[in-house]
Amino acid sequence: MTQSAVLPESAVEAEARVARRPWQRWALLAVGLAVALTLPWVIYPPVAMDIACWALFAVALDILLGYGGLLSFGHAAFWGGSAYVTGLVALKVGVPFPLAVLAGALAAMALALPVGYLSVRRSGIYFAMVTLAFAQMVYFLANKRGDITGGENGLQSVPTSFFGIEAVETDSFYFYYAALPIIVAGLWFAWRVVHSPFGRVLVSIRDNAPRARALGYDVDKYKVAAFVISAGLAGLAGGLYAISHGFVSLQEVNWTTSGKVVLITVLGGIGTLWGGVVGAAIIITLEDQLASSGFEGIGIITGAVFVVVVLLFRRGVWGTARHLLARKRQ
Repeated sequence: MTQSAVLPESAVEAEARVARRPWQRWALLAVGLAVALTLPWVIYPPVAMDIACWALFAVALDILLGYGGLLSFGHAAFWGGSAYVTGLVALKVGVPFPLAVLAGALAAMALALPVGYLSVRRSGIYFAMVTLAFAQMVYFLANKRGDITGGENGLQSVPTSFFGIEAVETDSFYFYYAALPIIVAGLWFAWRVVHSPFGRVLVSIRDNAPRARALGYDVDKYKVAAFVISAGLAGLAGGLYAISHGFVSLQEVNWTTSGKVVLITVLGGIGTLWGGVVGAAIIITLEDQLASSGFEGIGIITGAVFVVVVLLFRRGVWGTARHLLARKRQ
């Protein structure tokens, strides 16, 4: 993934976007919340939950890729690692699922700290390969430690405990609304991060790391912090995904999961946050429709969509739409 293949939002564009009229931001937020609240009424609730989880996962990666300029092919380690920890806490301790998910997110952040510290010493394709190598180590451990993770059988019958409220614990429709505040909180936190002084420095490091270093910023520390924050949000999404499905498999820590979230992020538009939400909605809905029709070559279709977007819409679906609207206003 090169700079010429897709175009992240520049620092100038970011400042211009933040400076736009407040009512536009609030209107966009209201539309997003309305769609999220009505989604289980329109599509199958478990699919709606999958869209929400993958949307948060893509936003988590976008903090690192779109705002930090670091392409990670190892984020499945944090999504899947959190899923395993969440499942084990829910099975062994029996706490309500929000606490189990929080434990999974903290475990993902703890894992990301040493991985990020070692990975940020490299950049570009070397950074991507280092993160991929660490993720494959996690996959190997999950496969070999079957006494803990279940190995190839995975963790089964993960409970959806929620303070004894039977409707949430047994009905995916009500579970969606119980889990949605966690997703919204994660998205809000991501928005606060990228619009904070920390986020501004991160964008400047992405655009010109030597200049940021010359201004006195510890570039590596900022990258590690972004890596840990991204991993924590990815872990939050992975934990909810595990609870929603009631099952955790090796697929969650496989490299294909990392590739899928990169596809979703680039498809929606890197450096936009909303692009991750749009990309997740497109890919998960498309996969569900193709699977329901009995089509087996789902990867062929999603891969073709990705190629078309990269060739024709270099800013992604959301990024291109917003860019065209901005040009029209000007």
